[in-house]
Amino acid sequence: MCGQTTGIMAELNDQSSVLKFLKTRKSGSAKALGPPGPTPSQLGEILDIAVRAPDHGKLTPWRFILFESEVRAKIGEAFAARWKVLHPGHSEESLVFQRGLFLRAPVVIAVVSTAAPHAKIPEWEQLLSSAAVCYNIVLATTAMGYHAQWQTDWVAYDTETSAAMGLKAPERISGLVYLGTSTVPLEDRPRPDAKALLTRWGA
Repeated sequence: MCGQTTGIMAELNDQSSVLKFLKTRKSGSAKALGPPGPTPSQLGEILDIAVRAPDHGKLTPWRFILFESEVRAKIGEAFAARWKVLHPGHSEESLVFQRGLFLRAPVVIAVVSTAAPHAKIPEWEQLLSSAAVCYNIVLATTAMGYHAQWQTDWVAYDTETSAAMGLKAPERISGLVYLGTSTVPLEDRPRPDAKALLTRWGA
């Protein structure tokens, strides 16, 4: 009986820790994420956790593209080249920013939605599943002691830059998740009052 009680208490303590983590979780800022980032083995663990997202029909309607090391600068050149075309009046400062878009963090993971028409599973549900994957990456990264931010940015919506990142139509980017260690203290932002957003049907 004593052993059973100890096990229950340990489980309750674990639950308490998880709840505290969820209640205090904050995103980092991509522009302030420096090294170190997750190690290769930690990245593997993060992705293992990511794929535990809800997935109606077990379709796995998403995949990952990893940007790290020197390839971040290489894709940045593609971003800058496309920016020149889209914004003929560009400034050199804006080109520098586009080149360094993925250099802001040691690791960037593109979560790609592969949602497609299905006889039973709406595409909308498949898209929602890929969003859950993005958030799982944020949670797992933060739980490891690093920081993360889930973004998209213009490159996620442009067909040319999407293709440069390795997407094929009709794939779409659900999130560009930046991973690293914040170089500044994290600040919480005002959160909405959940009670004010709740409607009790039939009340």
